[in-house]
Amino acid sequence: MKRPRPRPLADFLDKTLAPALAAQGFSGQDIVASWPDLVGERLAAASHPLKVEWPRRRPGETGRSEPATLVVRVEGAFAIELQHMAGLVVERINAVYGWRCIGRLVLKQGPVRREARRPRALPPAPGPEERRRVAALTAGIQAEELRAALARLGHAVAASPAGLPRPARRLSSSATFEDDSL
Repeated sequence: MKRPRPRPLADFLDKTLAPALAAQGFSGQDIVASWPDLVGERLAAASHPLKVEWPRRRPGETGRSEPATLVVRVEGAFAIELQHMAGLVVERINAVYGWRCIGRLVLKQGPVRREARRPRALPPAPGPEERRRVAALTAGIQAEELRAALARLGHAVAASPAGLPRPARRLSSSATFEDDSL
């Protein structure tokens, strides 16, 4: 008997969220999930797509329907900025879907629930041994700005859980390339 293969979590989320999103007119979670990419991180923090309103069809009407209206909740001061970007947002959404599914945005002002962001923990400062080792590794570099940048990188790597790797052998600072076109 074959064991089932692991499946991505997104497969289960789509099936779980589909009924709730469909009730609001979304065919999937594409617009909701990609909202920060569509409007930018700053505006995404102050706005949220609420629902897609499709125009009603008359009985017996066939053919392509009119584009839908995307209703977006937005906080007061950001409403004007989003209103100015409405055309661009509609174009981006339609480009994602590949057809003209959204025709316009309707903005509803109100509070937007924000995700609490946890501040990033700073890595611990490297100890004296790591500082000496990084200084020794970067000592042969002539360009001061490059040496300082590599030292910062070395300190960050030293502070990471894996630490600095131990090189098998060290290249001399007089190493040259055979091909000068590089």
